[in-house]
Amino acid sequence: MLNVIIVDDEPLAIDILESYIDKIPDLKLIAKCSNAIEANEALNANNIDLMFLDIQMPQLTGVELLKSLTSPPLVIFTTAYSEYAVEGFELNAVDYLLKPISFERFFKSVNKAIEKFKAQSAEISFDGEEPFFFVKADKKLIKVRFDDILYVEGLKDYVIIRQAESRVITLQTMKSLEVKLNQSIFKRIHRSYIINLNKINAIVGNMVEITEKGKTKHIPIGKNYRDELLQIVNQKRL
Repeated sequence: MLNVIIVDDEPLAIDILESYIDKIPDLKLIAKCSNAIEANEALNANNIDLMFLDIQMPQLTGVELLKSLTSPPLVIFTTAYSEYAVEGFELNAVDYLLKPISFERFFKSVNKAIEKFKAQSAEISFDGEEPFFFVKADKKLIKVRFDDILYVEGLKDYVIIRQAESRVITLQTMKSLEVKLNQSIFKRIHRSYIINLNKINAIVGNMVEITEKGKTKHIPIGKNYRDELLQIVNQKRL
C-alpha cells in the first residue's frame, strides 16, 4: 500500500482526487494540503510514497516545492495547463494529469506509480538471516554487509549507502530501504538520513557524530525524529 498526499489549492480538485483514491485499495490518503508549505510539513511528519501535486499554486509552485525536496516521494503532477508537462517529466515525475481528470486516466497513472514503487523496492534483495544483502548498482549486484554501513543518505530518487571505505549508489527510495533494515540497529533520524546506531560516536546538539577510521561525519537530526532517538540513547546511558 502506498501512503499518499494531495497538494492542491482548489477544494474541488482535492475532493475529486480523494474520491478517486478511495476507490483504489493500494492507496492510503494521509493528508490533504492546500499549499506547498502544508505539504512540506506533511512530508516531514509522515512517510509518504506518492504525492499528487498541483503545479500552479500561490507563494510556492508545485515545481518549486519538488525542486526543494532532498528525498521526494513519487510524484504525479496535476494541472490545468498542458505547457508544464515537459518540465514535469524533466523532474522525473511518474505522470502528468491534465484537469479535468477522468477516473480512467487517474487509474492508469496510479498503476504506473505502483509499478515504479515495486521496481524500486525490488532493487534491494536480502538473503534471509545472513549479515549482508545485495544491492543493484552500476549494472551489477553488490554485496553490502550490515556491519559495514555507517549511514544511508537519500538523494532524490537514489540512496547512497555510506561505508568506511566506499559508497554504493542505487535507484531506491528511503522508505523502501528503511522498512527492510533491522530497526534495532538502523534508525531514521532525518528525512534524508538513516544511521547505524552502533556507529554513533557522539550526539552534539541537533547533530549525530559518526567517526570511522579517522573520518568524522556530522548528520542532522530532524525535529520529528529527535525524541525517539534520544529515548533510544537514554536507555543505554549509565
